[in-house]
Amino acid sequence: MTIVDTSRQPASELSFFIRFIKQVRKLPFSVGFGIAWLVAMVLVAFLADLIRPYGITAMDLRARLSLPGTPAHLLGTDELGRDVLSRLIQSIRVSLAIAFGATIISAVFGTALGFAAAKFRGAVEHLVLVLADFQAALPFLIMSLAVLAFFGSSMPLLIGLMGFYGWERYARIARGLAISASAQGYAAAVVQLGATPTRVYMKHILPNVASTLIVSMTLTFPEIILMESGLSFLGLGVQPPETSLGNMVGFGREYLTRAPWIMLAPAFVIMMTTLSISLVGDWLRDKLDPTLR
Repeated sequence: MTIVDTSRQPASELSFFIRFIKQVRKLPFSVGFGIAWLVAMVLVAFLADLIRPYGITAMDLRARLSLPGTPAHLLGTDELGRDVLSRLIQSIRVSLAIAFGATIISAVFGTALGFAAAKFRGAVEHLVLVLADFQAALPFLIMSLAVLAFFGSSMPLLIGLMGFYGWERYARIARGLAISASAQGYAAAVVQLGATPTRVYMKHILPNVASTLIVSMTLTFPEIILMESGLSFLGLGVQPPETSLGNMVGFGREYLTRAPWIMLAPAFVIMMTTLSISLVGDWLRDKLDPTLR
């Protein structure tokens, strides 16, 4: 018969909690606030269907342009009597989904091209660098407006289009880091052991450059949110009856003098979300950069 001593379990859990509290207290206030805000936004996006008080298309014409603070509508209503809080919760989900999907596409596409340039060099490297320079010089907003105006706006097209924003950064970073890593001993050693190029890059080089790429993702993420908000503000982003943060700002600008809360609520969320991601991204860059330690 085995006897398990459980007398130390509460103490170990308490010590872990104390260590966690100490680590949290070491964070700068701005970073802690940014992390807390981002966690709250992610929870709102995941639980939108549960915490949304009304449907995003539910109208109450008798309560048009109700002031914020009323018991039935905490953030007021818009020009059609739709609950601003409900639409804001749904907008957070849509905008974060677009930004997250586009950031993943951009990171994967750019990193793959960067690794290809580092592996094959020569003409392939030159082609990738030329495409990266062309992408950097291209006014992305104007190109996006032209594509969406010609093909029409849809969620898959919008995410795919946003996914090509900023890929040249990942390509340049991945190429430079892959060339540097390939010159080190561990990459040559696994090649001599018979590892394939795909395994070398995916299993050995990518984990060593992942921290830099993750920091780049945190810096690109708020830019994609602002880009999507700008397109939706111009009427070529998310289309009704769906809603996004930029969509709400675009529709609310016509009522800025009579009902400013329609526009100010999503604008505040955009500002705080992009600011939080930028603060956390700068902190991660300082923490993961070995030259700053």
